[in-house]
Formats: sequence, C-alpha cells, structure tokens
Amino acid sequence: MKQLELAQISKELYDSVQSLGRGRKILFDYAKTLALAEKEYRIALAKEIMRLKADKVPATITSDLARGNTASQRYDRDLAETMWKAAIKNLEALQSEQTALQSILKWQNEVPR
Repeated sequence: MKQLELAQISKELYDSVQSLGRGRKILFDYAKTLALAEKEYRIALAKEIMRLKADKVPATITSDLARGNTASQRYDRDLAETMWKAAIKNLEALQSEQTALQSILKWQNEVPR
C-alpha cells in the first residue's frame, strides 16, 4: 500500500512539473499579448489626442475625450493584463503544490519501514 502511495505522489509531482512547464509557455504568450495590447492602446490614444487637437477641441477635455474614444483598446489592454496576472497566480499555485508534494514525498521516504 505504501508503494502505491509513493507512486501516486511521484506521479502527481511529475504531472505538476509538466503543468508548470506548459504554464510558463502560456505566461510568455500572455506577456506578448499584453505588450502588443499596450502598444496598440498607446498608439491609438496618441493618435486620438492629436486628432482632437487638430479639431481644436479645448485642451481641458482633450485627455478625457481621447481616453473615452479609445476605451475599446484600453479594454483589450486591461483584459490582457488580467489574463497575464491570473497566469502568474496559477503558476504560483502550481509551485506551492509541488512544494507540498515534495515535502510529503520526503517525509514518506524518511519514515522507517
């Protein structure tokens, strides 16, 4: 029975390591998506500010109007950032799981038979 438990714990640890590897790739993809969304938002915002200035919109409201007119790009940026942060939290949870499994495995290996 003890061997089965050790084998199961070892398999769970292996699966966790594999998930962490896949998670790192996903995190990298989210980081690229976030960077691209940030770039697109900043470019759209700058263009909108320039357009409003060219249209002689009062400077006191230019910034607010530009941000409102680029809300879609900001939403995309914020969503990408949220996904990136969620992926980080997921990887942290996997790392905690690995630590717990390693501790259990170590403890079970040290128990006298």
